[in-house]
Amino acid sequence: MCGQQGMSPQDTDPDPASLRRIIHVDMDAFYASVEQRDDPALRGRPLAVGGSRQRGVVAAASYEARRYGVRSAMPSVTARRKCPDLIFVPPRFDVYRAVSAQIHAIFARYTGLIQPLSLDEAYLDVTDPLIDRPSATAIAQDIRAAIRAETGLTASAGVSYNKFLAKLASDYRKPDGLYVITPRMGPRFVESLPVEAFHGIGPATAARMRAMGIRTGLDLRAHDMDSLARHFGKAAAFYYGIARGRDDRPVEADRRRKSVGTERTFEHDIHDWAEALSALDGMVDRVWGECRKRGLVARTVTVKVKYADFQQTGRARSLPQPLAAHAVFRQVACDLLRPFFPPERGIRLLGVTLSNLDLTGGASPQLALALDDPGSVQAGP
Repeated sequence: MCGQQGMSPQDTDPDPASLRRIIHVDMDAFYASVEQRDDPALRGRPLAVGGSRQRGVVAAASYEARRYGVRSAMPSVTARRKCPDLIFVPPRFDVYRAVSAQIHAIFARYTGLIQPLSLDEAYLDVTDPLIDRPSATAIAQDIRAAIRAETGLTASAGVSYNKFLAKLASDYRKPDGLYVITPRMGPRFVESLPVEAFHGIGPATAARMRAMGIRTGLDLRAHDMDSLARHFGKAAAFYYGIARGRDDRPVEADRRRKSVGTERTFEHDIHDWAEALSALDGMVDRVWGECRKRGLVARTVTVKVKYADFQQTGRARSLPQPLAAHAVFRQVACDLLRPFFPPERGIRLLGVTLSNLDLTGGASPQLALALDDPGSVQAGP
């Protein structure tokens, strides 16, 4: 994977894991781009997919909107304040799923080792591709061209010898870009990056690292395994590796979903049990229906509560056997929610999740669309 020709022998790291050829494909502003594709009047204009209501949330933003600082998960009120000309369109989940299916069909022409992360991104292991191409870079070029030709959308791709670097590479030339990180480049590439840019290091962990004086990949590399283990436990080995450009995780083609859930943000803060119960019933119906459709059973129920001041809490219960019926699921969810009432503060969001999933047989654990929207079902990877 050196430039346009793939890895040359002198670039090859002796570690067998580095011989993998990994592509990370990430669609560019996927939901917003689909809307602009389907409605020419929206092209070139700042666009947000999501609810425009007072308590709405941006699910996706076009690149025109991002120039104003509009981002996904941002409250719609904030987004409109940043960009007064912002156009809101409601999400069309079925359309996004259909386009995602087209894109994944393109991936399948090149490899059977595909790990979807969401509707709009995936890892591909093309170490042993299904077609004869000279390099992973050439395959990434083919995939991007096919996506453009067959869907009218653009995708960015990163090519490298492991998943961590491939994902970093796909971000490096967005939108509509392709970047390659060879084994020789890998350790140097991460040296100057802020730890916040590392996939797998969230805001809380990044803050802890900064308190230790760890601000860049080079700073992280200066800490030995014992030091990292004392501060970060089991995650230490991963952090130790990525600071050196190493990541041995394989592409998991049949990775099963960990959770199925949904959330609802209310138009106004709620205090009333009857109103909360009505919302809970709708969410229980959606999550149960999604699990039935996917052939999944679950043992753990979690209820999430977010208050008007954005403080968040929740309760969970795990059962010895999978939930046998919708009525059992509803009862457990109600029992978990009841202690929060009457609330001391208004509640702006409720959520319900099923986890500890297993297949009942005959269904494939596909990823569902994950959006903070009253009508969407969220799926954990």
